[in-house]
Amino acid sequence: MTILETVYTPVGNYAPDFELPGIDNQVHHLSRYLEKFRAVGVIFMCNHCPYVNLYLDRLKSIQAEFAPNGFTLIGMNGSDVTEHPREIFENMKAFASDHQLNFPYLWDSTQDVTKSFGASKTPMAFLIDSDGILRYKGQIDNHPQEPLFVGEEYLRNVIASLFANQAINIPETEPVGTSLIWRN
Repeated sequence: MTILETVYTPVGNYAPDFELPGIDNQVHHLSRYLEKFRAVGVIFMCNHCPYVNLYLDRLKSIQAEFAPNGFTLIGMNGSDVTEHPREIFENMKAFASDHQLNFPYLWDSTQDVTKSFGASKTPMAFLIDSDGILRYKGQIDNHPQEPLFVGEEYLRNVIASLFANQAINIPETEPVGTSLIWRN
């Protein structure tokens, strides 16, 4: 495993724009999402992470809950395919189909976008408002192993606060999950 210094995008700054291929064979641009949605959640994820698998139903639920209000999730895979061949683009398509993802799943083959966001784990959530400002980064919630546990719903709470024009009380949490593997 290679430890690489990532660019730290602080909460309150502009999120890095991207232009990446999706499993739908389309090119996805953050700027185009920001034109259409009130908020965009970017979830760094991958096919092999057990924590991602624990969160898939919760992520699909968040997407379904907030989509009518002008929200979309975007899954982004920035894992090194040399270390994890299961992460290749064709396997991402199968993963999305098998798990019936209801949000786009993009491939960051160069890891440039992943570094620009400062992602360090999978899954790791980032919430971006319609102005392109990063409003939250960190955990999805504080109970990865217990989907039915009542605890802190960080991502849900910040989306709701943003839509209600309220202050985001917890703008950053320490991510929990599998460490990203960087290419040499």
